[in-house]
Amino acid sequence: MCQHRPECPSAESTDHEAAITVACHPDQGWSLLCNGVLLFDDTGELLPDGRVVAPRRPLAIAS
Repeated sequence: MCQHRPECPSAESTDHEAAITVACHPDQGWSLLCNGVLLFDDTGELLPDGRVVAPRRPLAIAS
């Protein structure tokens, strides 16, 4: 899917979030990477094969 050189990480690689953004819609809360991964503002992800990566927000520390 990626046409960049060097090629961006695939959606299956552990560093898939390092791929180049090809569409960004901050008003809607998502970005599309060239490897087909959809990133959401809440840190969740939707992979091209339909798998969902749950949000990984840091936990708030109670004072």
